[in-house]
Amino acid sequence: MKERMIIFSAILFIILLVLDLYSFKGVRTLTADLTHQASRRGIHIAFWVFSIGVYLAMGWEFLNFERYRVPGEAHVFFMINSLILMSLFSKLIFVLFHGMEDLSYLAINLYKKFTTSANSVNPEGNTISRGKFLTYLGAGIASVPFGSIAYGMIKGRYDFRVVKETLKFTNLPKAFEGMKVVHISDIHIGSFPLGHPSVEKAVKMINQLDADILLFTGDLVNNLANETDGWLEILGQMKAKVGKYSILGNHDYGDYIQWENKADRNRNLEAVKQANRDMGFDLLLNENRILQKDGEEIALIGVENWGKGRFSKYGDLKKASNGAEQHPFKILMTHDPSHWDGEVLDTDIDLTLSGHTHGMQFGVEIPGLKWSPSQYAYPRWGGLYQEAKQFLYVNRGFGYHAIAGRIGMPPEITLITLARS
Repeated sequence: MKERMIIFSAILFIILLVLDLYSFKGVRTLTADLTHQASRRGIHIAFWVFSIGVYLAMGWEFLNFERYRVPGEAHVFFMINSLILMSLFSKLIFVLFHGMEDLSYLAINLYKKFTTSANSVNPEGNTISRGKFLTYLGAGIASVPFGSIAYGMIKGRYDFRVVKETLKFTNLPKAFEGMKVVHISDIHIGSFPLGHPSVEKAVKMINQLDADILLFTGDLVNNLANETDGWLEILGQMKAKVGKYSILGNHDYGDYIQWENKADRNRNLEAVKQANRDMGFDLLLNENRILQKDGEEIALIGVENWGKGRFSKYGDLKKASNGAEQHPFKILMTHDPSHWDGEVLDTDIDLTLSGHTHGMQFGVEIPGLKWSPSQYAYPRWGGLYQEAKQFLYVNRGFGYHAIAGRIGMPPEITLITLARS
């Protein structure tokens, strides 16, 4: 594992260094016309201060990687990852455009050299001016990922939104008409700076929705139960009139940690389960609950994590559904949306709630366009999906992981109102 990290870090360092050296050449081109020498020098210094700062941060991250698991410190590593991406993408774009200027300049000079009439080409001054335009254009376009990632780090990851959906079902018992289901997923509480006010703000937003039931579809932590230290009181303030229910996500099992022994892993898992309960959630572990109102009933089913590919399959849908078969309406909580296509569509479950993807914390969702890189791994990656009479809703996540930012994919609280059709 450590050898792979060394190789990856070395390759990344070399790529960034090459980009920096060539980018600086472009920066010198952009500042060549500045008559104020101090301004030109200041821009050059700022470029290298930022670049060297990224290298130092990378080195610190590598040397202190084990501190990633210390409660309250994961966000530092995720901030560094965001800075690396900011540097990489913005400079890559700038280099591509500046490189076109150099190629253009080289092509024109080769043409001049091998043609008999120099007059067949525009004067050199005009040619260079047109070429330099590409560098200016590249600088402008490169500012987009730079600014977007900066926004995602500073504000985007804390900019909670409420998404509202009204879903109609022919088989919904009349007593449950208008039932308000608030759905959250992927809290990843260990990613937040300790005591950050955004979490309390989100809890207040949840409570303002006046939920009948509050459903949390897993990933309370990144890896360790002690990430919840100092947070349980705030998270426990989430309210619902009928009840609060939760399941486990893939990160909750501690499977991404190299444990010294199985007993330590199991103790951590039990502590994560207890943290769910300490927050006031009824944790469903391949089991179900029957919700009653005015003499009518619906079934709420919760499975452990079930994911395609490399993700563990602890979920047992058959076991979880035992005793709920005869109920006319069923809601399923399953962390990974790939479970819907893998097993759920072969059942009579009416509404499935999932999370897991985070919408990859990056994307575009505007009228007429819904896109995220997440869709190349998960066809059902965010929002509402329907097949015949069955619905799947994929929450885009409460928290964040790996990258301390959200760009075009804000943290989500979902309000689903059940209706009869």
